[in-house]
Amino acid sequence: MNRHFDLIAIGGGSGGLAVAERAAQLGRRAAIVEAAEIGGTCVNAGCVPKKVMWYAAQLAHAVDDAPGFGVPASRGTTDWAALLAARERYVADIRRYWNGYVGEVGITRIDGRARFMEAHTLVVDGKHYTADHIVIATGGHPLVPSVPGAELGITSDGFFALREQPRRVAVIGGGYIGVELAGVLQALGSEVALVAREDRVLERFDPMISEVLGNQMRRQGIALHLGRAVTALQREPLGIAVVADGERLGGFDTVIWAVGRRANIEGLNLEAAGICAAPDGTVSVDQWQQTGVKGVYAIGDVTGRVPLTPVAIAAGRRLAERLFGEAPRARVSYDNVPSVVFAHPPVGSVGLTEPEARARFDQVSTYSTRFTPMRHALSTHPTETAMKLVCAGEDERVVGIHLIGEGVDEMLQGFAVALKMGATKADLDATLPVHPVSAEELVTLKRPDLEQEVWREVG
Repeated sequence: MNRHFDLIAIGGGSGGLAVAERAAQLGRRAAIVEAAEIGGTCVNAGCVPKKVMWYAAQLAHAVDDAPGFGVPASRGTTDWAALLAARERYVADIRRYWNGYVGEVGITRIDGRARFMEAHTLVVDGKHYTADHIVIATGGHPLVPSVPGAELGITSDGFFALREQPRRVAVIGGGYIGVELAGVLQALGSEVALVAREDRVLERFDPMISEVLGNQMRRQGIALHLGRAVTALQREPLGIAVVADGERLGGFDTVIWAVGRRANIEGLNLEAAGICAAPDGTVSVDQWQQTGVKGVYAIGDVTGRVPLTPVAIAAGRRLAERLFGEAPRARVSYDNVPSVVFAHPPVGSVGLTEPEARARFDQVSTYSTRFTPMRHALSTHPTETAMKLVCAGEDERVVGIHLIGEGVDEMLQGFAVALKMGATKADLDATLPVHPVSAEELVTLKRPDLEQEVWREVG
């Protein structure tokens, strides 16, 4: 077997698959090295299984809302085993597809863990492999803090391994993973408390998002303990206790750590390739995904830059097109990346938050609205929708769009295109609304000091 390749990707997740696939499509010899299941975190313990659980939770909410619309329905106990079995079949089908597709496009799969011998030589299970270009795409793993009793908790990986639904759960962390897991578990019937060091959930999002989501989580019955740093977990006769800044919360049968992720670099022997990891454990790269060593690159979560699946895929494809195609300037842009949090209700955001915009521009204007969408007009458990446009300059170029509510996860994509193209508030105003849908609010927003043009779904 010829063990020299044009490109080797270390990691068979979203980024590694993307760069190897594009290289193979461009006629180059490409390989991926993967020690676990193909597909990485997204397919196996992230986006895909998470979204399945979110849909289950959405259906549970729909059953709760159905009587308000005259549809007789009542909810019993969630069949956790049936849900997990169906989810695992779905995930297995995706893995089966990728396992077959890798061979079809001519990518060589190397099973095992890669370790650098030098910049262009890897060792996998005692065998040496060389490449003109090596791409580090090893992703990340959930963090567990160094506090007494930390081992009593599980991570998001452990959540997807749960064979039974927890009765009482503490989720530690107020970021997107924490709020997503807390929302799913509560909707499916668990009693949930969320504990976070931050003073608000989704602290990195626009303050409007944090406020509305926090209020909605409380209405759903999730106990929020914010501004508290967890200092220990302790085993008690009635379960696990969470100790946070002197407060003791007890009786949990499951505690989930959702306090961040760290790059997977252990065992890579980066020093042999001449690469030094950054202080936060990531692999630093320039705008071309190039490390400090010629011919060695890094993409995706291992770089610590916008850890989202589409970003890793785009970075991988652009890199391969630059190296082997006819696009010598191809690179991924990390500006204005849209993101969605699958909370209850979902969150969508692209561009600058209002505080970020005010720090960057002299002239900032905002337009916002809050309302009950028609989907919840007859529900006994109504949820609020809130929207905000952040505009900058005299021409009021839209620099931020922030949404929370029913359906915003789907509507954000189109508006993200408009923002990326430099749309102004006048461009949105000139767009006739579709009625009656929540998205129409974004093209009918007026300043509070002007007469509001009402295109409401309700009221």
